[in-house]
Amino acid sequence: MATDKTTDLQAPAIAAHDPPQRSGSILLVVGVAVAIVAAAVLFMTLGRSQAQPYILGLLALLAMVGLFSLFAFAAGIVRLADKAAQDPIARPIADHAFDGLAVTDPQGHVVYANSAYFALTGAEGMQDVRPVERVFIGNPDVSEAVFRLLKAAREGKRLQEEVRVASADGSQARWLRMRVRPLGQQKKASRLVVWSIADITRDRERQEDVFQELQHAIEYLDHAPCGFFSVSPAGDLVYVNATLAGWLDHDLAEIGSGGLKLGDIVTGDGAALLGSATPAPGEVKTEVFDLDLKTRNGKTMPVRLYHKLAFGADGTPGSSRTLVISRARDERADPQRAAEVRFMRFFDHTPMAIATVDKAGAVVRANARFAKLAQSLSADGAVNRSILAAVHERDRAELKTAIDKAAQGQGDITPVEATLESRQERWGQFFVTSVEEDERDTEIAIVYMLETTEKRTLENQFAQSQKMQAVGQLAGGIAHDFNNVLSAIMMANDFLLSAHKPTDPSFQDIMQIKQNATRAAALVRQLLAFSRRQTLRPQVLDLGDALSDLNMLLKRLVGEKVKLETLHGRDLWPVKVDVSQFEQVIVNLAVNARDAMPDGGRLTVRTANVSAQDAERLANKGMPAADYVKIEVADTGTGIPAEIVDKIFEPFFSTKEVGKGTGLGLSTVYGIVKQTGGFIYADPGEGGGTAFRIFLPRHIPGRDDVPSEPPQLNGAAPPIAAEQPAAKPKSADLTGQGTILLVEDEDGLRSLNARGLRSRGYNVIEAANGVEAMEAIDEQKGGIDLVVSDVVMPEMDGPTLLREMRARNPDLKIIFVSGYAEDAFEKSLPANEQFAFLPKPFTLSQLVAAVKETMTDA
Repeated sequence: MATDKTTDLQAPAIAAHDPPQRSGSILLVVGVAVAIVAAAVLFMTLGRSQAQPYILGLLALLAMVGLFSLFAFAAGIVRLADKAAQDPIARPIADHAFDGLAVTDPQGHVVYANSAYFALTGAEGMQDVRPVERVFIGNPDVSEAVFRLLKAAREGKRLQEEVRVASADGSQARWLRMRVRPLGQQKKASRLVVWSIADITRDRERQEDVFQELQHAIEYLDHAPCGFFSVSPAGDLVYVNATLAGWLDHDLAEIGSGGLKLGDIVTGDGAALLGSATPAPGEVKTEVFDLDLKTRNGKTMPVRLYHKLAFGADGTPGSSRTLVISRARDERADPQRAAEVRFMRFFDHTPMAIATVDKAGAVVRANARFAKLAQSLSADGAVNRSILAAVHERDRAELKTAIDKAAQGQGDITPVEATLESRQERWGQFFVTSVEEDERDTEIAIVYMLETTEKRTLENQFAQSQKMQAVGQLAGGIAHDFNNVLSAIMMANDFLLSAHKPTDPSFQDIMQIKQNATRAAALVRQLLAFSRRQTLRPQVLDLGDALSDLNMLLKRLVGEKVKLETLHGRDLWPVKVDVSQFEQVIVNLAVNARDAMPDGGRLTVRTANVSAQDAERLANKGMPAADYVKIEVADTGTGIPAEIVDKIFEPFFSTKEVGKGTGLGLSTVYGIVKQTGGFIYADPGEGGGTAFRIFLPRHIPGRDDVPSEPPQLNGAAPPIAAEQPAAKPKSADLTGQGTILLVEDEDGLRSLNARGLRSRGYNVIEAANGVEAMEAIDEQKGGIDLVVSDVVMPEMDGPTLLREMRARNPDLKIIFVSGYAEDAFEKSLPANEQFAFLPKPFTLSQLVAAVKETMTDA
């Protein structure tokens, strides 16, 4: 590189094609024009014949002058004056600029250079001026930067580079800042390139001095006898000195790169305490905290923090500056300070939020748990200013009264149960105690707060569960007893029907009794569904196919005013449900949706798979994380008020008018879903109305699954369900022969059943309970072909009777009849016991058909 030369930067600039200054005058142009006009007037006075030679000569002269002017302009001898070149301000600025300026043409030739450029490149004059790339040719430290600048120049871009240039004579190296840009935006100007070179050696030296001083300061701070850290508003540790990193056994390389957060080095809720400062626009706050820090291996270290935080003009906090003083030595050396450390740990690590307040409820001091609670309740820091802001408006007066009592020095203040001020439903319990009189300067009370949201939620859930269970037990008991009454009514009704012809005047009355008994039986089945004691025949099912089969029925049910839309999820998992009961669930929900849309609307039935991860994110009450298939039935109707949404599944609860509903539709849905092992929830719909979401557990196929046919209980003959019409027997002849032991504790029902069986040719032996039944078996000595027994009886119930009978005769057949489902007593039976089941209430034809089929079964 050329050596530094002392050159006068004020010397006149030299240009390779500097055009001479031209002066022009408007008077000259006017004079020439006047002369031509005067000649023309003169020629007109001479006459045409005499003036013609002169006119031709003048025109020839003007034509010759114009022709030569065109040639001179094309050759560059004559040029138009450039107003910019004559600008008395712009040109001197470029000529005498401190930075070296040079303009090159597309071929790389320098067409302009100022004095500073000559001085920086070592040129003596225009004859040896060189472009930038030739000035620094062969210098490896600069060549790459120059190459990038040349590339930018060719592409018409702007670029800046800073390079260090070593002197050829070994003197101090220089730093140069080189810039390149197009001369202008117009086509001609854009072809020219402006180069700028500035000597920034002194600026670099000053920067290096500042950097060295900063390095020394950081070194002093790193090795100071106290710790120091800085936290961004987002909670990231942006700086930790070496002393603190050594105390906590952390690698400095992890800090500042997003690897550590404040919560990683502060125990418990200490991070929330550091962020609890009340925003104050434009102010700087410094607070003192006694906390525990935690090391990498989880050990605690008592420290005192001097926490400094500056707020912007809008109250936004900036990065904090925190000084850390270790108190571990104090804990070992000074008993008094050791007590302070123990109290600090107790105060900040207690699960209760603690705060001291003044008479107005303003927070004076608080522990870490209170700071965390305040952050969760309000983002604007209102709770950090006043404890009353933590409580819902309707409960604030009660808390304020408790604080007033503490201000008066009263003791034994009743705890305050209050709803917290939050977007979600949260509760808390406040304990207020007064402070000693000699300490009442600003702090007049200590408030302890324990959040009871989870406790209250569990209590509500348990109470609701207990209520539903109690109602279910009551409903199941009523249904069982009512089934016995209905069985007697239906059996007696069958006798009356068989004794009267259709032409008999009383026949229609008897049919009316039968119809009402059937309706009563349907109500009983709904009660059993709610109490989850009905008989289910689960089978593996594809919900998409099942809903498609229901589509036409649903359209007829909802009517023309309601638009039915069915959306099936892809690749639905199989479920194991009772098909008829599942259909009953969908039908009940569809009917409820129709009634909620009297003016029409849209009913959407949607299915989808819900993975265990999705179920966990849903966080539905009582539903564990597992794989489910979801069925959503959503309408656009009137919706369900929030105050009654917890009651809609209770039996006999209805918002419909009297006579338009039994109140058992949703309770039946609830019972069927629960008995199937699923869950059901009611939520507001997206477009208004209500959305019922049913979650049925995914069925994993096994070896014992029989997806095509309903399974038989313990290998017995298929039962005859009361909720379905009587199945057509294999033979029209329902008569038979044999001895039947009929065990029933209801005398009236037993006599009616015995009468019906005797009318079909059977010999019937009656017993009021299991003990009498065993006596009858012993008396008959194997002469009994079939036992028809109730399940719930005094002295000896049905399962006990079965075990005793099978001990005497393992091949003895039995039919259990009950108002409960068979799985209610199946667990009381030994494994692999064979029996048939007939649910109450039943008709005479159903009883006889079951007896006939069981006796003829091999």
